[in-house]
Amino acid sequence: MVKRINPIAPIVLAVLIMVSCSPFRPKERPGPQGDLPQLYSLYTGPAEPAQRWWHTFEAPELDRLVNEALSDSFSLKAAWARLRQTEAIARIVGADLYPDLNGTAGALYARQRSDKGSGGTESFEEYSLGLVSSYELDLWGRIRSKREAAILQISATREDLHAAAITLSAEVTNRWIRIISQQLEKNLLKKQLEANLIFLELIELRFRKAMVSALDVYQQKQVVENVRADIPLAEAEEQLLMHELAVLIGKPPTTALAISQTDLPKMAELPATGLPADLLATRPDVRSAGSRLKAADWQVAAARADRLPSIALTGRVIYGQGDLDVLFNNWLLSLAGNLTAPILDGGRRAAEVDRTVAVADENLWSYRRTVLTAIKEVEDALVGENKQRAHIEALEQVYDAARRGLEEAVERYRNGLSDYLPVLTQLLTTQNLERDLIRQRTLLLLNRVSLHRALGGAWIKDLAPDGLS
Repeated sequence: MVKRINPIAPIVLAVLIMVSCSPFRPKERPGPQGDLPQLYSLYTGPAEPAQRWWHTFEAPELDRLVNEALSDSFSLKAAWARLRQTEAIARIVGADLYPDLNGTAGALYARQRSDKGSGGTESFEEYSLGLVSSYELDLWGRIRSKREAAILQISATREDLHAAAITLSAEVTNRWIRIISQQLEKNLLKKQLEANLIFLELIELRFRKAMVSALDVYQQKQVVENVRADIPLAEAEEQLLMHELAVLIGKPPTTALAISQTDLPKMAELPATGLPADLLATRPDVRSAGSRLKAADWQVAAARADRLPSIALTGRVIYGQGDLDVLFNNWLLSLAGNLTAPILDGGRRAAEVDRTVAVADENLWSYRRTVLTAIKEVEDALVGENKQRAHIEALEQVYDAARRGLEEAVERYRNGLSDYLPVLTQLLTTQNLERDLIRQRTLLLLNRVSLHRALGGAWIKDLAPDGLS
């Protein structure tokens, strides 16, 4: 007696052989290291494990504000939600690698007029239970390619979250420094107003003694009112920055923030920058762009595999009404395999391959742009800090000369050796330089914040949905 061979067996055997290979696996792309400069223009030593850089300002209230932002910021919570979405999408895509199983149940009840001439009715009932399973054999790695792309999208989204955390910490520090700067400028304006009022009293006294003209009085009054007019602008800017900071840390804009620092924080030594190539590991936006590039390559592999035939297996187990009492002894099983091969689709699948290849190319150029932009930002911050320091040193020399010139002009004016114009000129110059020094020192601090932001860091690995661990 010849044993009948199951026609599904050869298909399954062939599939097991073919599944073990993935002909469209993307090739490794060369990295951009060859295009990168060897050193920064101001090399400060090999990179060190990045800590929570805002601690270098030694300000407990800044530590508190940054920690609140990392745990309560709405933008960061939205980034965590986006990460959960990509994780769910990856699970959805990966589920196609496994068979699905669905239960079915049916019931039918019917009544009809009897054909026996009695005028009565007869009824019948029918019940069924069953299981239906289907599974697409991943012959060419299409489903696995999609799953790999989805997993890489998780990595990219997680790096986006890390980039958002770095940006948030920098923005909070930026606002905190600028608030202190505005408070200093506001207090300076008030001191300058008091000094100008004293000058005005002296000039009015000399005017009453007919020692000076009314022009001197009017000129000094103009100086007084100019300073008085600048104070509300400084107060408004301070409040606007307070509103921005409150929203950054997830609070209503009118929340009273306890900013008790009375002077600009001192800067630590320039942090170790490492090499430009180190940014490939320390910058989350660079890592995100790299993951998206790899994901796009896997999408190309999936699109190419979609142009080849696919096989789907479907199995059914059905129990009729008469079988329910012998459920485990009497059953009907059916197994079917369907081969689907694209013949005519109007060029849709070929166009999809072209589209995914173009997307991968777009991600490649975006990745390279991101790398070079990261290096540029570090270079900008290094050059900016170096030149800003030189500018402040020169500005301090100018201020010292202006202050001495003011003292000399006042002395000559009191002794009647000159009119009020030299005093007025030196007074305006000195007071403007005092304000400008606060602004330039603030810019130096903000430049340091930009440098820390550009360098990225490893501290974000400790980030959790409720803040830093």
